[in-house]
Amino acid sequence: MNAEPPARSLCTDCGISRTANPKDCASACQFIQPDYPAMERAVHGRARDPALPDEIFFGPFRRMFRASLRPPLPGAQWTGIVTRIGEILLERGQVDAILTVGPDPQDRWKPVPRLVTDPRELAECRGMRMGYAPLLALLEPALAAGHRRLAVIGIPCQIHALRRLERKLGLERLYVIGTPCSDNTTTENFHQFLALLARDPDSVTYLEFRADYRVELRFSDGHTQLIPFLKLPISKLPRDFFPLTCRTCVDYTNVLADLTVGYMGGTGAQWLVVRNERGEELLASLGDEIHLDACEDRGRRRGSVRGFAENTRRAAGGLPLRAMPDWARPIAGWLMPRIGPKGLEFARARVEMKAIETVLHLRSTHPARMKYMVPAHVWDLVAPYGITPEPGERPGPAASPMLSGPAPAPQERP
Repeated sequence: MNAEPPARSLCTDCGISRTANPKDCASACQFIQPDYPAMERAVHGRARDPALPDEIFFGPFRRMFRASLRPPLPGAQWTGIVTRIGEILLERGQVDAILTVGPDPQDRWKPVPRLVTDPRELAECRGMRMGYAPLLALLEPALAAGHRRLAVIGIPCQIHALRRLERKLGLERLYVIGTPCSDNTTTENFHQFLALLARDPDSVTYLEFRADYRVELRFSDGHTQLIPFLKLPISKLPRDFFPLTCRTCVDYTNVLADLTVGYMGGTGAQWLVVRNERGEELLASLGDEIHLDACEDRGRRRGSVRGFAENTRRAAGGLPLRAMPDWARPIAGWLMPRIGPKGLEFARARVEMKAIETVLHLRSTHPARMKYMVPAHVWDLVAPYGITPEPGERPGPAASPMLSGPAPAPQERP
């Protein structure tokens, strides 16, 4: 594996640039010219359906649930659904190895790519980490070791690149478990954030952004702390705390995974999105260990999203954000969990916010790339908030669908 990726303006170091064929980035990268309709057809057999309203937000899916493992796995970030699926795949011999990330031995918050062949090792990979991990650089050593049946657990930019290269890998079987990505940053930046949240940041063992508008911290002495989103010290973070890649990402929900598992639509449990037949197989593998409920869907998102859009316009234009008065924060923090959007409405709000961020920040920083990087469904998401394409921001009829070559044709899944 190459030690360092080549310098690029939009790169999350998914690992492809560190392989023997770094030029594969041209065809694999999400931040060059993605063609989501073609990729969705290749992976799921169809693109998102405009007749199914939630697919514009979440991508193609078969079923969605609030889900929890019973009993929860010890030390899991939530209840351990992803970890348990990985254990089952290895225990039953359905895969030879799993590509995932674990903690750096020197820093529990830093993600390090792991090639796992022993199900007992997955316990070491539990939990959330912040930072960039060249996960897909492990594809070459996995193949060199003779592994032809793989599972990959990754974030959207990693999974997009994996799917673009999938046919070249010659795998007998591939399972893809995706997690929604909630605005990544460098591990160094994350430590700055922890230092603003806790008097003793080194004692923080767990951090989770919850769907009840609060961040949960757990500490090494066993106590916990809940911080309302509105009280987070966002204004004290540097302007580049979240990189441009994350502010212009168009795949918040990991639409090219077989199964998406995350927090956004879970309302206190995990949100589980079954996208295709392979995802159904992964869910079925849990048997009676998984408890499933219908997703909640309450509240109204439009006011919150409009406020976010206005602040994002100011940020993209270099203006200071409008801060809520200190006296109002406790009131708003009390109200949001009670009257704010919940469940799927919360998830729709977050997807619309990410779409707004993409358009406004890309328009401000790389206007020439708008017509290549912004898919049609993103324009549909931002239209209710008065954001429409400007001249030259959508591809013309003669534009190539992919700068890097044709998208993969639909294929029989192994």
